[in-house]
Amino acid sequence: MTKGRAPRLYIEAPLASADIVELESAHAHYLRSVLRLVPGAAVVAFNPAEGEWLCRVAEIGRDGARLAVEQQLRQAGSGSEGDLWLLFAPIKRARLDWLVEKATELGVSALLPVWTARTQSERVNLERLLAHTIEAAQQSERLTVPEIRQPEDLKALLAIWPATRRLIVCDETGRGEPIGPVLAQLPPGPAALLVGPEGGFDQTELDALAKLSFVTRVGLGPRVLRAETAALAALAVFQATAGDWRRIRTR
Repeated sequence: MTKGRAPRLYIEAPLASADIVELESAHAHYLRSVLRLVPGAAVVAFNPAEGEWLCRVAEIGRDGARLAVEQQLRQAGSGSEGDLWLLFAPIKRARLDWLVEKATELGVSALLPVWTARTQSERVNLERLLAHTIEAAQQSERLTVPEIRQPEDLKALLAIWPATRRLIVCDETGRGEPIGPVLAQLPPGPAALLVGPEGGFDQTELDALAKLSFVTRVGLGPRVLRAETAALAALAVFQATAGDWRRIRTR
């Protein structure tokens, strides 16, 4: 949280003027024991359905905390993120946590773990990843939290892929066109970025991807990037050339 700015909390409960909201235990603990707030302190609450609201701590103690909702700061949907998915092969825990946190800050709307031929991680803790996305959404002043999908086999996912969503594959073999010029020419519409595992895609996967009409293969420059670096580099270029970095922050 930036110094001098009221803490933000993602609250799933409905928010409306003059409401009193009972906080879950984790939020109450954070306000009481970490931030050491007292009654009357300002808190900003948000969710995708009701937008963002200024609240005050009505009660806080060992048994919990309650917020008094005062006024709306931003309406639902104002400045919302675009329709951008990130598909990624799960990697080691600490690096995956970092990837998910930063992808949330960069504005992805959905996170889709995919199993590829060379994926090394055997499981994904979706609950932990959700906690990271919520924390990152609170910090970055998003009004939404990315959807986290169940892990799925890449081949199975491609078989049901919506043809209207362009899939941009980060190809580490050097056979893709430079990402910047490609994305600058990308027509508006839903899109997704696909980043492979450590060790890259299997050649059979690349051959299969090349045959799909909705796939565009791009390169990320002359150096070999780690999986999490590639994902964030691709997201940054997308947002700068075809995404919401073309908008001005109005907060």
